[in-house]
Amino acid sequence: MVRKRNDSSRVICGIDEAGRGPLAGPVCAAAVILSGDFPREILNDSKKLSALKRGELRRRICESASVWGVGWASHTEIDSINILQASLLAMKRAFKEMEKMIKSAASGKTLPLGANIFAIIDGINVPDITVPCEAVVKADAKIPEVMAASILAKTARDSYMDEMALLYPWYGYEKHKGYPTKAHREMIRKYGPSPIQRMSFSVS
Repeated sequence: MVRKRNDSSRVICGIDEAGRGPLAGPVCAAAVILSGDFPREILNDSKKLSALKRGELRRRICESASVWGVGWASHTEIDSINILQASLLAMKRAFKEMEKMIKSAASGKTLPLGANIFAIIDGINVPDITVPCEAVVKADAKIPEVMAASILAKTARDSYMDEMALLYPWYGYEKHKGYPTKAHREMIRKYGPSPIQRMSFSVS
């Protein structure tokens, strides 16, 4: 779909996910519309930022973005419908959460009157959402709104995996966040699958 860059009423919504590759835990997605005066130059692809910097930017985005939302698909949903469909489902849920913020006067977040939302998704697939959208490869390294979504998704998922590390400390989730590191694979072989294991993913 071609974007009409001369449409002054249009606002860009960036959507991205985190957690497609891990052997355990959910996949998380975020949808973000930045305010006109948000300092876009401070953003970057979440993978290129330190955990400390991601945390700082997360707070800045949540405080200053026009609206945003975070959505999830569980490890059992991933096993049931596959990781691609689960990622798209998480994106759809993130967009719906953002819509709730738009509609909630209590949130204190607003969009320009008559704004037309156009979503840009990192990758090659688009979720089933209620606005026009376009998939852009490497959008998380090129488009500020997608960078912001990348940061929110990554920090939300990392925080969740840190919580899981307290429940299941022998798996070391606080270190690898469920990704298939050598140490993580060894712990799975030693202790068996954890309660948040993606059983459809190979540990070999």
